[in-house]
Amino acid sequence: KRLLQSHQDIPTFYLTAQFDMQGFVDLRKALKTGQPDLKLSYNDLMIKAVALALRENRQVNSTWADNAITQHGRVDIGVAVALPDGLITPVIRNADQISIFDIAQDVRALATKAKAGKLTPAEYTGGTFTISNLGMFGIDQFTAIINPPEAAILAVGGIEEIPVSVDGHLRTGWRMNVTMTCDHRVIDGAVGATFLK
Repeated sequence: KRLLQSHQDIPTFYLTAQFDMQGFVDLRKALKTGQPDLKLSYNDLMIKAVALALRENRQVNSTWADNAITQHGRVDIGVAVALPDGLITPVIRNADQISIFDIAQDVRALATKAKAGKLTPAEYTGGTFTISNLGMFGIDQFTAIINPPEAAILAVGGIEEIPVSVDGHLRTGWRMNVTMTCDHRVIDGAVGATFLK
């Protein structure tokens, strides 16, 4: 019902960007070298990066109501989890303030509870922004539907090593495509582009 409402009632537009992910690849490798048993995904790193960007771009970290736009001081990121009979978005609370390791643990714990049907409403409501990642399924790029009353959602594709031109020379590089769906009542193109940058 909420997704139908979102698709019909929110004036949306889309911003797509391609990120150089060499830093993510190097960071994850370094962290896992130091702690080989650590379960740390690129999505965990992405949640942290998005959380820090939201802290700097409060207008994107907003929700819409019929008579007000609320810019949030807290950064609570919903992480889309696919279930056999639908989709649910458990929320990582204060993602800008906790460590990447805490994010990784919270994501695993909440995803496990979601798949077991044991999430409480407090664990999947009240997000300020959502990330939907289909990179692990080989998807390069897609668009996602906003989870109201949030003002945006980020659709994350897979990280790929592709040919790139650097200073006029062809080499390979790690790249990832993202598409942000924005509620134009809250976010305009320049604000969304600044956030992605």
